[in-house]
Amino acid sequence: MKLTHYGRREWLGYGIVALVIACASSCAGLLIEKPLTGYVVSGIVVFAYVCLAAFFRDPHRIIPENPAALLSPADGAVRDIELVKNSDENSFFGNKGAVRVGIFLSIFDVHINRAPCDLTVVSKKYKPGKFHDARNPLASSENESMTIFCSASVEGKSFPLIIRQISGAIAKRIVCDVHEGSKLEKGQRFGMLKFGSRTELFIPAEQWLSTSVKVGDKVLAGLTTVAAIKPDTEKPRSLG
Repeated sequence: MKLTHYGRREWLGYGIVALVIACASSCAGLLIEKPLTGYVVSGIVVFAYVCLAAFFRDPHRIIPENPAALLSPADGAVRDIELVKNSDENSFFGNKGAVRVGIFLSIFDVHINRAPCDLTVVSKKYKPGKFHDARNPLASSENESMTIFCSASVEGKSFPLIIRQISGAIAKRIVCDVHEGSKLEKGQRFGMLKFGSRTELFIPAEQWLSTSVKVGDKVLAGLTTVAAIKPDTEKPRSLG
């Protein structure tokens, strides 16, 4: 099982602690002539560590070849799909409407974030905030978040796109490994959210772009198509 470098501090540090406790428990069991008790405690410690390490797993994924597809930026379940108007985000879309796809990540999901398409980071904005449960509607507007404003490129079409990483009740550290000017390829890793959390994808509310998921769908980062460019559509105006 490959573990992501984004969580090296946790899985390596806790791994050393778990090893020390497991060895100490086994030795203590032998000293008090209750080896079985020592082995049981050691087994519990090792099992707990494996569960923690599994959270930082980083599975290999073969990115689909469909050039018209925008892929999910996160693993999880689609929690909501909403047309957004009159918000701060709309200014990035030329004050036009945008579609927000909200994805809830449970502690059992892979938490690596991936680029939904080829893109260039225009800017990013960190916002401190609260730590509501990521399933709570208030999480989208009130929780700690990192918003990445991007210029996306799909089949020669250039358009604005936003990805937002949102902390949850348990997740209290956002990892965002990009900066202004960063270029990402479709499916490329760019960060993670540690423990239960939420990822949102904002795309233009235009006829030439259609969503491919519905509320309740299970999605996988870099694999599931969440939206796609419709064929034979007019090329949207470039951001540049």
